[in-house]
Parts: sequence; structure tokens; C-alpha cells
Amino acid sequence: MRPISPKKGMQSVQNPSSMTLSFIFFPLLGFPLLVLTPRFWRAAGLALGLAGLSMGLSAAPLLTCQVSYAGTVHTVTARPVEDPYPVPSVDIGGRFWFKAVMVGQGQHIRRILLYTYLDASPHPVLVHQAKYLPPFQASPSGAARSPAQAMDLTGQHYLYAGPVERELIYSCTLEGVQP
Repeated sequence: MRPISPKKGMQSVQNPSSMTLSFIFFPLLGFPLLVLTPRFWRAAGLALGLAGLSMGLSAAPLLTCQVSYAGTVHTVTARPVEDPYPVPSVDIGGRFWFKAVMVGQGQHIRRILLYTYLDASPHPVLVHQAKYLPPFQASPSGAARSPAQAMDLTGQHYLYAGPVERELIYSCTLEGVQP
């Protein structure tokens, strides 16, 4: 350790290997005090921020739906929300609207809701609604999987609607949730 800039009866020393801790000796007290420098707080903040970021990215549940209509596949994703009402529906080929909602907070998912509407005049008509509640099934085969792996949540659904029975096909997977 080497002394640095003593001021009026105080002596400060730093650990040259880390340069993040300072010991200041106060003659009136008779013992040194540990002082955490700004560099220490920057290093601690960076470490905590990276740890939180890595935990947050891997832990957030994600619902991914593949919706197919007229030869085009649309990917609709959903993250947990507290209020399901402001979640927008997605236009599928100008004929259908698809809405995927995951209600919950963090890892705790209360329900998953899927809605399909036929785009009709004067307003869209609900043609299919599905609700999934926890605990979510692991997989049909019963094989073990990690939370990071996507599990098949819905299977494949075929919907027919409209005057000429248009076909919409969808399937959804869920990842980041323990079965």
C-alpha cells in the first residue's frame, strides 16, 4: 500500500492491486476508517447490472405463435403483462385478427389467452378463444427439458371462418417457464 495526498492530519492509503478501497487514518479517532471510493461503486454497479441483465434476459417468459394464412406465416409474440386489454391484435392477411396475451408478472404466469377474430363489417367477429392456465404441461412425450427450451403449448389449431370458410392455422410455444 502506498500513501496518497495526506490532508491536515489524515493519511489515506490505497490498495494498488484493486484501487477501489481507501483507508483513511484519523488521528483523533486513533484507527483507520474504510472509505469506498467512486471507482468501487462503479465496479459494483457494473457487476450488479450485468448480473441482473443476464438473469432478466434468461428468466423472462416468452410466448411465440406461428400463425399461417394464405401461404404466409406471421410470428406473434407475447411477454407477461398485468392488464390484457391494451394488448393489440395483429392483422393476419386482411381477413383475420390474432391476439396473444400472457397475463402475469415476472415468472408467475396467471393465464395465457389466445383470440382469433374474423375481419367482418361492421366489426371483427370472435371465432375462437383459448385459455391456458398453469401448471403448463411439460411435453407430450414427458421428456425433461430446461426452462430455456420452448415447449409446445397449443398443438396445431385449424380455424375456418367467413362465407367461403377461410383457413387459419396456428400453433404456440412457451419458453422461460418451469412446467
